[in-house]
Parts: sequence; C-alpha cells; structure tokens
Amino acid sequence: MHFIWHDPDAPRMTVHEAPGSVVWLSFPALDGLDWLTNAYSTRLGGVSTGDVSAMNFRHTGETDLNNIRRNFEIMAEAAGFPFEGIIRSQQTHTTNVRKVGRQNRGDGVVRDLPWTDVDGFITDEPGCVLATFYADCVPLYFADPVHRAIGLSHSGWRGTAAGMGRVTLEAMAREYGTDPADVIAAIGPSISQANYEVSEEVAEVFDPAFSYRKPNGKYQLDLWAANKAILMAAGVREENISLPNLCTFENHELLHSHRATGGRRGTNGAFLAIRE
Repeated sequence: MHFIWHDPDAPRMTVHEAPGSVVWLSFPALDGLDWLTNAYSTRLGGVSTGDVSAMNFRHTGETDLNNIRRNFEIMAEAAGFPFEGIIRSQQTHTTNVRKVGRQNRGDGVVRDLPWTDVDGFITDEPGCVLATFYADCVPLYFADPVHRAIGLSHSGWRGTAAGMGRVTLEAMAREYGTDPADVIAAIGPSISQANYEVSEEVAEVFDPAFSYRKPNGKYQLDLWAANKAILMAAGVREENISLPNLCTFENHELLHSHRATGGRRGTNGAFLAIRE
C-alpha cells in the first residue's frame, strides 16, 4: 500500500489500518477534537468485487446489494462509529443541506431514504453518523467546537460553483449559532487540478485564479483552491482549513476515481459523527 501524496512536503492525512486489511484516512486537525469521529474510506477492506471492489458504497455496478450493508458494517467497526447511526445522503449536485437528528439514524442504510436531492448534512446530536460519497468530487468537513455541531457536504464542480461550503456554514449558523471563525474545516480527498480537465463553459463559472488554459483549449480546474477560498470568504480562518494533499485520480487503485476509470468504479465514503 503506497499513497501518492500530491505534495510530498505538505501535511498529510493520517492513514489507519484495521484488522481485515481495512484502510481508512482521517484529518489530524479533526482527530484532535475528542468529541467527534472523522473518516474517509479507501478501496481496501470491503467485500465488493469487480470494478467496485472492495470497499464500495455505490449501488450502480454492485453485483450484490447486501455487500454495501456489509461494507458499512466493516467501515463502522474499523473507524469506531455506530453502524446503526449512519445517515446516508442522496446526492444530485445540489446545495441542499439537511438538518438531521437521532430520528434519522439508519436512514438509507437499514431502511429506505425519506428524502431526495440532499448533498449535505448538519447535526448537533451525538450518535448521528453523517455519510456522503465520492469518486473525484470534494468532501467538505465542518466542526464547530463551541456549539459541538458538525456538517458534512458533497461539493463537485457544480456545488463548488454554487458555494456549497458557504451554504453549509450558513445552515450551521442558522440552526446552532455557529460562528465560522470558530470552525475547524477540512477539504477531503478529491481530484487535483493537475488531473481535472474541464471545458471552457465549466471554467468560466469560476474565478480565473482557479484555472489555467491548456494549448488544446481545455482548462485545468483547482477545486481545492476554489473551496478553500469559499470557506475563507465565509469567515473560516485559513489556519483552520486542512487540505487533502491526496488526489483520487492519482491514487485510483486505492481510492475510487470516476475520471481515472472512465466511470467503472464505486464510491468512497466520508463519515463524520459526534461521539455518544
């Protein structure tokens, strides 16, 4: 197992290995908050097979949907959060952020989802495991240590262009009184600028500072920098923002990547929970 860190000299996520060859990642800045659990899965340690092997949470391409439930169980045991507390998103590249609580524990995992079009969650209730899913898009983690509230949101290029990070912080401020200046935030593993070619139509919806044009007329888009700028503009302090330093494309044998596999892939899971 060898991760290719995007910048060898930059801070890295912590790599954890549990029995059964389960490998997952966490952010040191969030690990330092003893009241929460944060995790990002890799492809290692699950029971899925084929293109979606082995740790996978995506229904498309899964030969046996029971594998997904088992993968959730394996991941929960490895990272130390309650399987029965997992609350699953239904992502459609919106900026819809939903407040959830203990009544939602198990939604989308042990019973059907009661919602559609939800790309982000917030909660201040212990035992609720927020879960969102990725294969190149950007996970955004939020922790408010003052009010003990958290948020977890999915931000692809559409979500980033629409300010998903800002929207999540606004929801936390509205529901819990969160001040962004207090927030510890993290931008999770996702595709790096060097590997994210987009059309001019996509690039032009972003500040030119986040893209450069290639000789072929295509652009390289930096979602890490764009999301960091959104968080800082919303009031999060720069020193409180962790970057992933880990590109899903470059590490497609260890992390699911849509671009690297031409869509023949599963999804990685991002998890964030307040400990009971």
